[in-house]
Amino acid sequence: MDLRRLRYFVAVAEELHFGRAAARLHMSQPPLSRRIRELEDSLGTRLFDRSAQGVRLTAAGTVLLAEARELLEAAERASERVRQTAGLRTIVVGTVAGAGRGLGPRAAEAFRRSHPNALVRLRETGISDPTAGLRAGTVDVALTRLPFDTAGLAVRVLANEPVVAVVPAGDHLARRESVAVAELADRPWMRLPQDADPAWRRYWLGQAGRGAAASSSSSAAPATGSPQAPDCGGPVVRAVAECLHAVVWQGAVGILPAGAARHHRTEGVAFVPLADYPPSRVVLAWPAANPDPAIAAFVEAAAASA
Repeated sequence: MDLRRLRYFVAVAEELHFGRAAARLHMSQPPLSRRIRELEDSLGTRLFDRSAQGVRLTAAGTVLLAEARELLEAAERASERVRQTAGLRTIVVGTVAGAGRGLGPRAAEAFRRSHPNALVRLRETGISDPTAGLRAGTVDVALTRLPFDTAGLAVRVLANEPVVAVVPAGDHLARRESVAVAELADRPWMRLPQDADPAWRRYWLGQAGRGAAASSSSSAAPATGSPQAPDCGGPVVRAVAECLHAVVWQGAVGILPAGAARHHRTEGVAFVPLADYPPSRVVLAWPAANPDPAIAAFVEAAAASA
């Protein structure tokens, strides 16, 4: 299979939107659509259902997504082994929930100026793992958000970002200038998988108190002063695109970073500022033990870029 077409397919499958996928790939939408149709033609089946309501994976597309991710990971590992054999270093940066969007390319450019023989590769991950693959050992540095369990990790705070409520556009709250978390409590909330970090799950389920975002603990006890727990009967989501589809298709509500209102504008979805919720803290995280000079240099470059 053509790896470039597979990368295009994965971007569309994760965004579930051709325009956003094209922006993520730094290309225009028409050639992206052509490459996807070429891939569908070569496989003899549709990978996406396209309608006025949006883009959805077909059963065949769901199967290909898992296979494509494995193939691309294998290709990247092979490339990195070859580079390491040649004495070249690759820094793999995992990103989650749009953390530091726009910062990554600036940080990579600043790092390359001081380390011209090193390569920086960004790896976008789902929203269920706040370490963006750091715990699993698939990335060297995580560009992510607090709160989550930071035991054994070094953390550098880069910025604070407000959060917004995402609600169906037809909901009466969509016309408000701001809302409180308690006003969403009687609606079905989108959920994260049960095995996700407890502090991370509580924060994105609207259960964080005013001081909770500053904590990096993953204690299972609810934060003091937390608002009433919302109705968690909504769908389980693992990516921002799935959050948006949960709002459109299932009437769910939830919390996203404020940047989603710019980068994930979707018909049928309204983004309303949350008036009483702690901001999301954008951070860099990396293993605290045996510090790597190249990683330390990247962290400094990223902090300067921020």
